[in-house]
Amino acid sequence: MNDLELVERAKGGDQVAFKRLYDANVDRIYRLTYRMAGSDDLARDFTQETFLRAWQRLDQFRGDAAFSTWLHSIAVSVSLNGIRKADRHRKRERSLEDAAHLARTRAEVEPEVRERLQGAVDELPEMYRTVFLMHDLEGYSHGEIAETLGVAEGTSKARLFRARARLRASLGDAMQEYA
Repeated sequence: MNDLELVERAKGGDQVAFKRLYDANVDRIYRLTYRMAGSDDLARDFTQETFLRAWQRLDQFRGDAAFSTWLHSIAVSVSLNGIRKADRHRKRERSLEDAAHLARTRAEVEPEVRERLQGAVDELPEMYRTVFLMHDLEGYSHGEIAETLGVAEGTSKARLFRARARLRASLGDAMQEYA
C-alpha cells in the first residue's frame, strides 16, 4: 500500500494506516528536528508535535506533493516555532559528533575541524543554515526543501550556494570539498 492510500485510510480514521505512515517517516523527522533543535528532548517533543499536527490536519493534505514532503514542512515549522519559544536562537545544532550516532555513515573528522565547522554553521543566518542542514547533512533534494520551506527551488539552491560560500570564507582550507 502506498502513502496516498495510507493517507486516505487514515483520513477515514484508520489509526493503523497512520501508524504505518508514522513508522515510515519518524526516523527522518527526528533527525531533522534534532539537527535543528540541538537537543534530544526538544527533538522528541518536536517530532511528537509534528505527527500530532499531521494527524489533526490530515484533511488538509491534498496530495500535490509526497506525504513525506508535507510532513517535513510541518516538522520545520514546528521546530522553528519551538526553537523561538525556547529562546535557543544560537544554540540549536549539536556538534556533528553528538549527532553522528543518528547518521548511517560517519566520516571521521578531527575535533578542531569539527569545532570550527560547528562554529561556522552556527554563524550562518537561519535561512542559509536551514537549507545547508537539510541538503548537505540530511540529504533532502532542493525540490523537497523548496516544498518544505515554501520557497522556489532556485531560492533553495541560491541559499545553499550562499551558505557554502560563507562556510568557505570562514573555514578556508577545511572547506575544500565545497570549492
